[in-house]
Amino acid sequence: MTTMVTRLDRAPGIEDPGRVSGAGEQRLDPEVPGRARRRRFTAQYKLEMLAAYDAAPDGEKGALLRREGLYSSHIVEWRRARDAGALVGLSAPRGRPRRDARDDRIARLEQEKQQLEQELAKARFVVEVQAKLHALLETISESEAPEPGSPR
Repeated sequence: MTTMVTRLDRAPGIEDPGRVSGAGEQRLDPEVPGRARRRRFTAQYKLEMLAAYDAAPDGEKGALLRREGLYSSHIVEWRRARDAGALVGLSAPRGRPRRDARDDRIARLEQEKQQLEQELAKARFVVEVQAKLHALLETISESEAPEPGSPR
């Protein structure tokens, strides 16, 4: 909740000799904090606080909580999470996992293989066409060649 402090209006014609620029505007009250923000604790911090709390003697556990600004409910929740194995998963880095170099290499090799298969298919087609052309030219040359014993 934000509280606004407003300036009182003076009588008309009376100027304030100590006026600062922007003094007529509404200003935030410095006593009231802005919007409260939820605290976030890292998994490592939680585990460290649990270890410190468990290691502290009975009379100093409350002092530890006060010093860190924590509540006993934090300790209870963090213990449950630790025992369930949830804090171990939280310590992993956030975001996308890094791509594996082997996956990149496999993708590159598959693409290269596909290109080579296309080139091989073209080469086989060219060889087929050349074989057919050779057979056709042979047939034409045999039909034009003079038969043995003919006067040519």
